[in-house]
Amino acid sequence: MIFNGKAIKYGDNVDTDVIIPARYLNTIDKKELASHCMEDIDKNFVNKVQAGDIMIAGYNFGCGSSREHAPIAIKESGISLVIARSFARIFYRNSINIGLAILECDEAVDGISEGDIVEADLDNGILYNRTTGKQFTTQPFPAFIQQIITNGGLVSSIQKGDIK
Repeated sequence: MIFNGKAIKYGDNVDTDVIIPARYLNTIDKKELASHCMEDIDKNFVNKVQAGDIMIAGYNFGCGSSREHAPIAIKESGISLVIARSFARIFYRNSINIGLAILECDEAVDGISEGDIVEADLDNGILYNRTTGKQFTTQPFPAFIQQIITNGGLVSSIQKGDIK
């Protein structure tokens, strides 16, 4: 699993109400959710995000309510991977369940700035900041989580028979 994209960076304690404000939770349309992703913290997010971009964040990313709308909005916006210092546990689980790749790596958060070009090799647990030439290591995803992400989520993985 290789991801390449421009870094879009946020700080600590980015909660699910900021990722997708509650006023938009009356829809299940993924594109509609994506069109409002991050708007309460970054009004320009939907205009600058491009398919494949990588979100970088601090501690406790995805804290707040347990809504699946938050990782759905991020994934549908075009973000391919979220790298943070730490994630709220329910957000972490919801992200894997819907096929959004996420990982924790303090060094990468410190060594990647807004706009840097990042490459992530999740098979080998290597992150590259192509802008600065820095390299970071992290735990590779276990094979079954890689399969869930590749399949687009847990439900798709079960439907394909990859998980029983």
